[in-house]
Amino acid sequence: MRRPKLDSQAGAYLVTAVAAAVLWAAWLGWDQHRDVHPDGSTTGPYEAWQVIGLVLTLLAPLYWAASRRHVPGAVLGTTTGMTVAAFVDWSDDASGLYMVGVAMVMLGTLATTAATAGMIATLTRRRARRRDTRGPASPDATR
Repeated sequence: MRRPKLDSQAGAYLVTAVAAAVLWAAWLGWDQHRDVHPDGSTTGPYEAWQVIGLVLTLLAPLYWAASRRHVPGAVLGTTTGMTVAAFVDWSDDASGLYMVGVAMVMLGTLATTAATAGMIATLTRRRARRRDTRGPASPDATR
């Protein structure tokens, strides 16, 4: 019995959504501690290196999908994964303001991944086109 083949956009959507949620948990999900400074102010719970690490590792699944011209799946999948992860991580906030943060994560992820995936798709398409126009190497070129 053959496995049904997923539509390529749906596959890219699922891969990037799951990757984004897993990466959120790996980089940010374990740190729930706020730092209290001597003046009484608090920061956190995340450090800058955690957020930078999350963003940099998100580039791998985004590149994988966008370089295969699955830009809508890559953008929507990454945005969905990040939004769901933020919602789950922050939903225990009693003030209700976590929804503002979740909306900001959603909009920021959507804008950033759309620009980045579009750039990746364009660059990989140009590189492939340049490679195709060169044609096969002639046998005399190796001598």
